[in-house]
Amino acid sequence: MASKKGSKEVIKLENKETGYFYTTTKNTKSENTAGKMKMRKYDPKLRKHVVFTEGKMSH
Repeated sequence: MASKKGSKEVIKLENKETGYFYTTTKNTKSENTAGKMKMRKYDPKLRKHVVFTEGKMSH
C-alpha cells in the first residue's frame, strides 16, 4: 500500500545575519501557518535568542 503525501512540509528556519539554521515541519493545511514562519530560537554563533525566518530549502 502506498502512503499519501501528508499535510506537513519540511522548512528551513534561518538567521540571515549568521547563516545558522534549524529545520522543522510546517502544517500546510492550517490557516495559522500561511505565509513565512518566524520563530525566536537560540543562535550559538551570537550566543543569544534571535528571530529566525523561513527560508528556501536547498535540494
